[in-house]
Amino acid sequence: MSEGQTSSAFTKRVFSGIQPSGGLTLGNYLGAMKRFAGMQGQGFQTIYCMVDLHAITVWQDPENLRRATRELCAGYIASGIDPEDSILFNQSQVPEHTQLAWIFNCVARMGWMQRMTQWKDKAGKNQQNASLGLFAYPALMAADILIYHATHVPVGEDQKQHVELTRDIAIKFNHDFGVDFFPVTEPVIEGAATRVMSLRDGSKKMSKSDPSDMARINMTDDADAIASKIRKARTDPDALPSEAKGLDERPEARNLVNIYAALADMSVDDVLRDVGGKQFSEFKPMLSDLAVEKLSPISTEMARLMEAPDEIDAILARGSARARAIAEPILKRTYEIVGMVH
Repeated sequence: MSEGQTSSAFTKRVFSGIQPSGGLTLGNYLGAMKRFAGMQGQGFQTIYCMVDLHAITVWQDPENLRRATRELCAGYIASGIDPEDSILFNQSQVPEHTQLAWIFNCVARMGWMQRMTQWKDKAGKNQQNASLGLFAYPALMAADILIYHATHVPVGEDQKQHVELTRDIAIKFNHDFGVDFFPVTEPVIEGAATRVMSLRDGSKKMSKSDPSDMARINMTDDADAIASKIRKARTDPDALPSEAKGLDERPEARNLVNIYAALADMSVDDVLRDVGGKQFSEFKPMLSDLAVEKLSPISTEMARLMEAPDEIDAILARGSARARAIAEPILKRTYEIVGMVH
């Protein structure tokens, strides 16, 4: 497959995953899980994963990792992902991911890995003490996607570089072995709030690691906590504009409008047509009511599921069996192409 070709010959299949590092936020929901749920029933086979192998590129407390994996699964389901409609599993239960990753370690080039923004950000000036896994994990991410011949990956803007690397690996593998075997995967970046910002600083991404809990809405927050955080969110003294360009130099205002638009399934322009001219004293209660309406049922269902770990584990086991049914023949054919004797 040449660089300009599409993946139209492949089954339309979506893959994406989230690290189970604990503390799901509104950013995870709007930037990922809500979008994942929305891709069900749209003509794609949907495969969603808890990428626990990625999580251990930095040290994790084992008990916390187990809990975070189950919590993430609960979050997926509570957000509308149907484990019967989609394939839902944790990465370490499907060994084909790591087996294909080794092949891709031998296809990817050192220079490609050294250019990865997340490597530079996470390792920083301490690269010699960072784990080999942290350096090499983009090849595992490519394997996560391509072990299912996934044609589309919904990602946030900050993950687009990883999908570009996946495309480079697929193109090089196909070229090196003279095959049209791996699809050139397309990133799917859309929606009003694919990047949700801090409620205390509109220039920073909403993060579970922010020292202030008021900077984020946690997916486990109850209605009172959600309302309080929105009421106290940082804003500016001006009224809301009537069109999107009026938000250009107003990061906090833009963030709250984006959140409203994403929760309401509206465009930013449509929201501003309704609320343009309003002060934040009027807009914040509207956003609070909407957020509580949309998010409270999710936190309630997550809490129920977390009281039933056996139910979660059974869902993950069924999902991994379904995932392996797709992955095994793709890995087998990969080995044949490379020249492995089995």
